[in-house]
Amino acid sequence: MTAAIKPMYQQLKDLIIERISSGELRPADRVPSENELVEAMNVSRMTANRALRELTDEGYVRRVAGRGTFVADFRAGSHVLEVQNIADEIGKRGHIHTCDVVRLSLQHARGEIARALHVEQGSDVFHLLLVHYENATPIQLEDRHVVADFAPDCLKQDFTAITPSAYLTSISPLQEAEQIVRATQPNAAVRRHLAMADDEPSLVVIRRTWSRGRPVTFARLNHPGSRYELTGHYTPPGTPKSTTKDVVELERLQR
Repeated sequence: MTAAIKPMYQQLKDLIIERISSGELRPADRVPSENELVEAMNVSRMTANRALRELTDEGYVRRVAGRGTFVADFRAGSHVLEVQNIADEIGKRGHIHTCDVVRLSLQHARGEIARALHVEQGSDVFHLLLVHYENATPIQLEDRHVVADFAPDCLKQDFTAITPSAYLTSISPLQEAEQIVRATQPNAAVRRHLAMADDEPSLVVIRRTWSRGRPVTFARLNHPGSRYELTGHYTPPGTPKSTTKDVVELERLQR
């Protein structure tokens, strides 16, 4: 069966999104104008206008009156004091979450992994490596180890349809979590998966979670420093709750 041909405006959108995702167009770079798109791509003005309008609505670009259209400063956010499902975070911003599964494997715990999960050296653990996208832009490389006897069916799951966080929570409720946040210079593999520039730092969340009275998963969550931020809001005990929103993102995604 022949696949349906996408409308021209969608093809134009996909082309611009690909240039943004690959790093060819970076935040604050100018995007071709309607007139330039009409001339270069041989499309109608209506097609070019619709493509740019939808890209603006979806947060990929911002239009500045009298100046032009520019790649948005795409900066996703997460709450540093909470453990949230990344798909839910993205959904709350009105954006689309997708995921690529890089690797699912059975390993034997060694060194740091065995110590973090409180298991014997050589114990069975599952290794999950996934890339999470927000509106087709990579924002997180999830590198997670799970105690095998806690989630024996883990490797059978379709993690393009359910996140590891959501699946593991469905098995047994989270009892406790520990998070450490670090700024690092990522290796070449992380840069490749997250489409990062050579000099771009990574924001790494090291997370360990407990269930059924023991640590069951240990994850390193890498994020591009230019496209991700962590926020927090704390109310001391005994302080009346504010009537304002609990969390205010310092920089919202461009609409």
